[in-house]
Amino acid sequence: MLMLTCPYCDVAAEETELLPGGEAHLTRMGPGSSDEQFESYMFDRANPRGVHFERWRHAYGCGKWFLAARDTATLQVYATYKAQHPEAPADVISAIQAAHPDWTPNT
Repeated sequence: MLMLTCPYCDVAAEETELLPGGEAHLTRMGPGSSDEQFESYMFDRANPRGVHFERWRHAYGCGKWFLAARDTATLQVYATYKAQHPEAPADVISAIQAAHPDWTPNT
C-alpha cells in the first residue's frame, strides 16, 4: 500500500485517505494559448516508469493539496512537499539522486 505524509498536517496517510491529482509541475495553458498548446496541456502527460512528480489531496485529513516524488515501479516515496513549489525543491532532487545517481530532472 502506498503511504504518503502530508506536509501540512504531518500525518502519514494510506492512499485510501488521499485523492490523486495527476502529474505535478505542469505549465497551465489559458485563453491566450494556441489550440495545440491547450490540447497538449489537456491530454499530453508523462507516464514514466521510475521517478514521477504527482499531485495528491489529503481528502480525509486536512483537505489540502500537496506534491509527491515517488517511483512508479517500486512505490518508493522520496519526498512530499507543499503544493506552492513551482518545481521540485533542491532537497527532493538530492533525495532522488542519492537513490538514483544517474537520474537528472526532466528525465
